[in-house]
This record gives sequence, C-alpha cells and structure tokens, in this order.
Amino acid sequence: MTSENSLISGCKNGDRKSQRQLYDQYASKMMMVCLRYSKSDQEAEDILQESFIKVFDKIKGFKEESRLIYWIKRIVINTALNHGRKKLYMFPMVDINEVERQDNDDISISSLQLQELLKMIHELPSGCQIIFNLYAIEGYNHNEIADMLEISVGTSKSQYARARYLLREMIGKEEITYGNAR
Repeated sequence: MTSENSLISGCKNGDRKSQRQLYDQYASKMMMVCLRYSKSDQEAEDILQESFIKVFDKIKGFKEESRLIYWIKRIVINTALNHGRKKLYMFPMVDINEVERQDNDDISISSLQLQELLKMIHELPSGCQIIFNLYAIEGYNHNEIADMLEISVGTSKSQYARARYLLREMIGKEEITYGNAR
C-alpha cells in the first residue's frame, strides 16, 4: 500500500490512481459519518460523493498540519451540514432558554445493534439529528455547534435535549419489543 504522503502528493498532482486509492482507503469510514447525518442510504451516498469531489478539489491546499483522515472527516461533516442546512428551513428549531434536565440522563444502548441505533438517529427530526451527531458523536460543544449552524447556544442545547428524549423513548420501545419477543 502506498504511504499517506505519496498518496497525498499523487492526489495533489491529479493522479487518478492515487485518488482511487485515497477513496478506497477512506470511503467506508466516511460513509458511516454520512449515514449519521442523513435520512437514507441514498442521501448518505450523495453526501459522500459530494464530499470526495471537494476533497480532490481542495487537496492542493492540504497543509498536513493534521492527519489526513481528520481533514477529510471535516469536509464530510461540513458537506453533510450544508446538505442538511438546505432542508432545515422546512423544520424550524425552537430556541428554549432553559432546558429541563431529567434525572435519568443516561441512554442505555447496550442491547442495541449499530444498525438499530443508526435507524433511530435517522428517525429524529433533522435539527435534532444534526445537533445530536455534532455534540454526542463528533464531540463539538454547544458554542461550536451554534457557530457552525448559525443558531443560538440555547437552540443547540434544546435540540440536543429533545434528541436525547426522543432516543430514550425509541430505546424504551425497542426494549419492550425485545422483551416481549423472548
């Protein structure tokens, strides 16, 4: 396998073989990111394709200050956010200044499979889904999310709280379904 530096160099020079190798090396990992931000497999594939077009277009500006996978992931997340932002005007987010915290703050997912959890995340309203992914999975804080999405910090917090509540409800229903099947 070609080293990462020669792969980057080849992509910067427009070498199709290097681009294919880069795609083959990172596409499956980035598809998982796309699936978290989309409502369907087809939408995720569209985001992935658009992301890699941007990667190949912008790779000449890659300064190697961070690892390539993180640079690619950032492009994928931004592409997914831009894709989702186009739909958000149809699903307005409510800004709640104070979010009530429930005592049961943990979501138990030990009995869930990855596909089941992804399906539940896909079922969240778009605003909740995006903010849940950014906060709980990607590790951004609410201030960063507010800046990225051009919303208030309160909106980010309330959408995250709503996402957690909805996921908790879905998980509870799954556990009841599995409990009855046994």
